[in-house]
Amino acid sequence: MKYNYRFEKILVVKDQEKTESELAFKESVQVFEEIATKLYDLLKKKEDLIEYQQERLKIGSSIDEINHYSKFIDSMEKTIEDAQQKVIQARAKMNWHEQKLLEKSLEVRKYEKMRERDHERFIEDQLHIEAIQLDELSTIAYYKKEIR
Repeated sequence: MKYNYRFEKILVVKDQEKTESELAFKESVQVFEEIATKLYDLLKKKEDLIEYQQERLKIGSSIDEINHYSKFIDSMEKTIEDAQQKVIQARAKMNWHEQKLLEKSLEVRKYEKMRERDHERFIEDQLHIEAIQLDELSTIAYYKKEIR
């Protein structure tokens, strides 16, 4: 007798959901890394610009030049704040996808565990049926011997 798991279709669907969750999580990680890299680059640019401005102040620069760099740094700080918000949002989205992936993985594992237990019971039942059949065959063989 062939073993058929009664929840096989559900397991397949749950496994597909898990795969979709894995893909969504990987995508969210990639987006987070891109946004975080952009933030890092902006912070590095700001740091380099401040160093350059400090060097220019040591050498001597005009008020217009100082004013220009000051406005540019202010603008860059606003851009950095926006990027920081995007990083926070991307991290939250990544964490949410990670949680969903964990939930889907647990669901799949539960169904796999149920399948394992069900298969073990099926094998035990098959062995029990086989033992009963062997007993019946030996009983029949014994009676046939006695009749002769």
